[in-house]
Amino acid sequence: MTLFLGVDGGGTKTEFVLIEAGGKVVARALTGTTYHLQVGLEVAVARLAEGIAAVCGQAGIAPGDLGHAFFGLPAYGEDGAVDPLLAAACGRLLGHDRYACDNDMVCGWAGSLACEDGINLVAGTGSIGYGERQGRKARAGGWGEVFSDEGSAYWIAIQGLNLFTRMSDGRLARTALWQAFRDALELGSDLDICARIMGERGMGRDAIAGLAPIVSQAARSGDVHAAAVLDRAGAELAAIAQALREQLGFSAEENVLLSWSGGVLTKLEEVRHSFLASLASLGRYTVVPPRHEPGVGAALYAALRCRTAA
Repeated sequence: MTLFLGVDGGGTKTEFVLIEAGGKVVARALTGTTYHLQVGLEVAVARLAEGIAAVCGQAGIAPGDLGHAFFGLPAYGEDGAVDPLLAAACGRLLGHDRYACDNDMVCGWAGSLACEDGINLVAGTGSIGYGERQGRKARAGGWGEVFSDEGSAYWIAIQGLNLFTRMSDGRLARTALWQAFRDALELGSDLDICARIMGERGMGRDAIAGLAPIVSQAARSGDVHAAAVLDRAGAELAAIAQALREQLGFSAEENVLLSWSGGVLTKLEEVRHSFLASLASLGRYTVVPPRHEPGVGAALYAALRCRTAA
């Protein structure tokens, strides 16, 4: 039996999925994030090794028995010095060259659309869009949390923290959001938030992204400032989709297949509603729920690459 390995690296976790040629899932494993900008190259490779060993152990095979593997890794394709090191490490862990590496955005597209032409928006810890059409590939957004990743959980949390500071010093009237951050972070004084977020033992990228529900809960309680953040998040994600539509050469008359992956559009109803409304005003899209999880998508993409290479 030929098995295919898909690796979906994310800002919070990395999933390893083995499937049969027909798509049936045989084994799964989880490790921590393989986002090398956060944990370093050595830790990222160690977690890849851990996950490969776990899924292959469950299936009773060696990595060398795999038909093909696909590694969708955070920030891959964005550093000409690190990318070859990651790719070479993957080859060493497998013991063969039947594999490919790319950005984890490909996993979301391959899972959500089952490798069919169209666009997928990833909105989790970070955000990015990816699409394919007749062999053409394109990405938009996803420039990193420092100055991009609009519409992501990290971005939503940062907008919420900015509102907190404005409410604290009087630039905005205090609303439920202000008190929600004080309670969640157990602040003795508002200025304590600086050390909690940026201090020596401050929060990492994924922990900051984990503050996004504070903004959504405040919005549901009627906080207009929090609601505006979620509304803008949806609009930003729709703008990414529209940029991809144009890059891929879809005409104005075509209905573009579109889906999403990641917790923001899946779990935050307010962002999803804003996204869909903005999308409808920009062009013709056929929006479908994700068909598979990104981890399964990575494995499906491995099987596709194996077929096309044969």
